[in-house]
Amino acid sequence: GGGSHPFHKWSERRIYPTERFKHLLEVYGYLAKQFTVFGQHIHIGCPDGDAAVYLTHILSRYVPHFIALSASSPFQQGVDTAYQSSRLNTVSAFPLSGQLPFVRSWEEFINYFNKMRNYGIVESMKDFYWDIRPKPEYGTVEIRVFDTPLTVERAASLAAYVQSLARYLLTERPFAPSRDVYLLYNYNRFQACRYGLDATFIDAYTQQHEPLQQDILDTLKLIASHAAELGAAAALERLAADVAARRTDAAWLRETCRQRGSLNDVARMQAELWMGNALAAG
Repeated sequence: GGGSHPFHKWSERRIYPTERFKHLLEVYGYLAKQFTVFGQHIHIGCPDGDAAVYLTHILSRYVPHFIALSASSPFQQGVDTAYQSSRLNTVSAFPLSGQLPFVRSWEEFINYFNKMRNYGIVESMKDFYWDIRPKPEYGTVEIRVFDTPLTVERAASLAAYVQSLARYLLTERPFAPSRDVYLLYNYNRFQACRYGLDATFIDAYTQQHEPLQQDILDTLKLIASHAAELGAAAALERLAADVAARRTDAAWLRETCRQRGSLNDVARMQAELWMGNALAAG
């Protein structure tokens, strides 16, 4: 597990010889090799295209949650980056990264996509590296900002959080899409990548500044009934306990490096932890 290899060198990477990957290397050059990072993508089924557009916009408010809860890439190229999630800095370098334009319906989205395709900029949805994007071939919305967690259990808990949150958003419709979310988007995203649970979060709907940790805990309480309906209450309780105690994968990686004094040992223990070796967690 983990969102990045702690000490690999991007310049030594080799591109898998498929036509698509060869094309990406030709277009993006060294960025394609730097993109040796590891993320957990979570898909949410949607009843129709308009619901998918709505959910894509509304979930954008919670992107800092997803980043802080999964952050597990403090090291890059053998260096402590000072970030909780350095992986997303790699993603941000691509020109088609970021977020969905502020379209309000599936029809508007299709018109936008067709324009981009007619301009020759994209061929398919795969060419958009957005943090959250509709995935029409699956009938889902895909969230792409999660670092790969260090354990399968944490990965499952994150999926349960997204499932419960999406159910709340789609059934109760507590917010309307707002351009202000995107006005604050890069600031809130940076804060979560840099500081994790210690980030400052600005709520576009209330204009309030608050600790990101508290906004996550408040949201977990808010969606608890939906989690119970889905059989996910225990998973969210585990997340809440970890958030309250500030237990994160990035902190575990840094503490392991401090204790062992070797990123080689960190990488080995990451692998052991992913395989379920309880001793590695100690």
